[in-house]
Amino acid sequence: MSAPELIVMLTLNDRTVRNAPEVFEQCKNSKAKYFGFKEEGIPLSKMIRLYNSIKACGKSTVLEVVAYTEYEGLAGAKIAAECGCDILMGTMYFDSIRDFCKSKGIKYMPYVGNVIERPSILEGSIDDMIAEAKECLKKGVDGFDLLGYRYTEDARELIERFVSEVDAPVCVAGSVDSYERLDELKDIEPWSFTIGSAFFNNCFDGTIPEQIDKVCDYVEE
Repeated sequence: MSAPELIVMLTLNDRTVRNAPEVFEQCKNSKAKYFGFKEEGIPLSKMIRLYNSIKACGKSTVLEVVAYTEYEGLAGAKIAAECGCDILMGTMYFDSIRDFCKSKGIKYMPYVGNVIERPSILEGSIDDMIAEAKECLKKGVDGFDLLGYRYTEDARELIERFVSEVDAPVCVAGSVDSYERLDELKDIEPWSFTIGSAFFNNCFDGTIPEQIDKVCDYVEE
């Protein structure tokens, strides 16, 4: 398998940073192929302009919606559509969100498990999450947004089992903030992982573009 893809999130504490366009401008020539942010933090008009800038650089776009009700999730999906976003991550699974995403050509990667609070926390049994994912796959989702390192129990066991037992792209989202966790992801080989706050907190030592390239190089070693 190829190395996991880094999805750079222009976010801090599960909200889009206010200067996200300026941060992206600094990072646009970095090695990351995917950029995204959250549905909260900047106005829609700014989101649309930012996604246009990201796409103009040949990058793929992601919106992660931290929402747990059908109404909020569908509202987030509509934002993704207005922005011309490639992938909607997050929301709990609902048929209405799946149908909307399919009608707009947006890939849909919902959460699994019991997700609460913001920044998100993941609860639930691993067996239940795997069973839930398999049911969602039957309904036509494109993959999963797995809050692996936000899990209240054994994060590595969850990520290993989920990636091994669920036949779909898995993005390990949230709290990837150390080389130790990058090593685990290199071993487990999910499709992708997100980093947002860790870059703003300088967990990988350097400017944000330098940290992005360090992480991209490290996972490819």
